[in-house]
Amino acid sequence: MSAWQLVAVGLVLLLGLVGVLIPGVPGPPIVWAGVLWWAMTAQTRTAWTVLIAATVVLLLGQALKWLLPPRSLHTVGTPYGTLFLAGAAGIAGFFLLPVVGAPLGAVGGLYLLERLRLGSHGDAWASTRTVMRAIGLSVLVELFACLLVVGAWVGAVIAG
Repeated sequence: MSAWQLVAVGLVLLLGLVGVLIPGVPGPPIVWAGVLWWAMTAQTRTAWTVLIAATVVLLLGQALKWLLPPRSLHTVGTPYGTLFLAGAAGIAGFFLLPVVGAPLGAVGGLYLLERLRLGSHGDAWASTRTVMRAIGLSVLVELFACLLVVGAWVGAVIAG
């Protein structure tokens, strides 16, 4: 597989990660499609193994997400921009501190943004907890599953 194809697949995977954070954009299917494209082009045992593992991880993530109780963001009052930036902090955290950095970055980013928006520690912490109860867990499950898939892809490309 050529370098430009790997870059293109990486951009598709990045689009999928961002899609998890934007309502209405199907992040996990985009991530899966990127891995499928890579596996169909590379056609190695590692590529097929990563595709199978990605399929299992993303399906388990979706099943877990559907089992979580639905909640509404309208009652929370936190702007979507804050949620998007907190998700971006989760993505950055994943790459800075693999696996555990995703939830730490997302929750930490959300708290810092709420602290800037609301001013006090108590209000920011209460707002962070409310947001996490409303949608945070389902988004984190979906984001974590996608990050695991992207991490496996990156590992396979580096090893390959």
